[in-house]
Amino acid sequence: MDTAIVNPLVQEILDLVGIFAFALSGALLAVRKRFDAVGILVLAEVTALGGGLFRDLVIGAVPPVAFTNVAYFTTPLVAAVVVFFWHPRLARIRRFVMFFDAVGLGVFCVAGSIKALNYGMHPLAAIALGAATAIGGGAARDLLAGEIPALLHPKSEIYAVPALLGSALVSILAVTGVLTPITSSLAALLAIVVRLLALRYGWRAPLARGTGPA
Repeated sequence: MDTAIVNPLVQEILDLVGIFAFALSGALLAVRKRFDAVGILVLAEVTALGGGLFRDLVIGAVPPVAFTNVAYFTTPLVAAVVVFFWHPRLARIRRFVMFFDAVGLGVFCVAGSIKALNYGMHPLAAIALGAATAIGGGAARDLLAGEIPALLHPKSEIYAVPALLGSALVSILAVTGVLTPITSSLAALLAIVVRLLALRYGWRAPLARGTGPA
């Protein structure tokens, strides 16, 4: 049912890069929360695969790719092992991890939207599912770790907005018939750049009038 909008091998490599980056962020949070080895692994897997699992279940792509492609399931395991043994060094390169987290955000919002469109979803639904693919794992990670998800925290830089922008651009390109590997890459780049700029300049979503962060 999937249309070869991008080379499947290239898309899989990009997916795995994003999965590894998200898994690192989940495992590092588990270490900061003093979780044991099992907790580190669980948080790494949930962060890396949660959004994609939700998307696949919604569109009816079952069993989800995380359970049909062994690389999708084992990559977070590798990331968890890396963090378990070398987390002091990784903690000092948090900016490096955040950069790849932004890359994963951009890649996943585009890949999620494309897959939803290929399964016949309405463009608006594809936008929502693309964003869910990108941010779902991080939200599940924060909830399991007992934190307010980044996309809901008033003091957190914008997270959902870059994913929505990338997903929306994919749907617009698809509707206008100009969705190609190049234009889909530009959509991913848009999400990545907006997220990195938000981290650099502290951009946050506006609060309700007359309120302030707790």
